[in-house]
Amino acid sequence: MAINTEKNVYTVIFATLMVVVVGSILAFLASSLRPAIKENERFEKQQNILYAMGVNENEGAGSVNFVPTNRVEDEFLKYVTKQIVLDQSGNATEDPEAFLIDFKKQLDAIKKGNEAKLPLFLGEKDGQQYYILPLYGKGLWDAIWGYMSLDENMVVQGVYFDHKSETPGLGANIKMRFFMDDFEGEYVLDGNQYKGIAVVKGNNDPLNQTKDDNEVDALAGATITGNGVTAMIKETLRLYRPYLKTIRNQ
Repeated sequence: MAINTEKNVYTVIFATLMVVVVGSILAFLASSLRPAIKENERFEKQQNILYAMGVNENEGAGSVNFVPTNRVEDEFLKYVTKQIVLDQSGNATEDPEAFLIDFKKQLDAIKKGNEAKLPLFLGEKDGQQYYILPLYGKGLWDAIWGYMSLDENMVVQGVYFDHKSETPGLGANIKMRFFMDDFEGEYVLDGNQYKGIAVVKGNNDPLNQTKDDNEVDALAGATITGNGVTAMIKETLRLYRPYLKTIRNQ
C-alpha cells in the first residue's frame, strides 16, 4: 500500500525521525570529540601562560606565535616551576593542575559570597622569577581574558589578552602584539598602592616610553574594550594583593 506523503501525520513522523537521527549523530560526534577538545583546551591554556612570561616563537615586531602544541607540554613543565591555589586571604596550596581551574567560575563564586580557588603560576626563565596571574573581564560585546606576568618588583614582564567577540579591527586588537607589547615593563604599583595599568586615550606617550605612569595608550575606536582591560587587571590585583605583598617582603 502506498504511503500518502501529503498527510500531516507523515510530516510529523518524518520530522521526528530526522530530529532523533540528527540528534543522535551530533551526540555521538560530541562524545567522540570531547577528549580532543579537552586536550586542545589544555594546550591553549599552557600556550597562553607561557606567552605571558615571554616563552613563545615571536620574531621581530610581527604576529603572535605560540609554542607549538607538539612541544607546549614539555615547555610548560620546563618553565612553569610551580602551580599554586590561593584562598582569598592569600594562603597558598600547591596544585599541579591549577591551570585547569576555570577562573570565571571562581570570580562568580566570589560575587555570590562563596569561597574561591585562585590559581597562580610561578615560572623561571633565564634566572628570573615570574608570577603569572589569570585575568577575566567584560569587553564591549562579551568576555575578555588573559594572563599577566610580574616580577618581584611588580613590573609587568608580559601579557596575553584574548576575547570572545570584540569588534574586528577595533576592540579585537587587544590580542595584537602592538597592543600587548606596550604592557611590558609597566609598573602595577604606584608607591605602595596596587593601581594596575589603565588603557588611556591620549596619554601623551604613544611610543609607551614612560613605564612608571601606570598607563598604556588606548586602541583607536575601542574605548569600552580598553576600559574592560583596565578593570580586569585592577580586579585581579585586588584579589591577589594579599599574596603579592608577601612576594615584595621576601
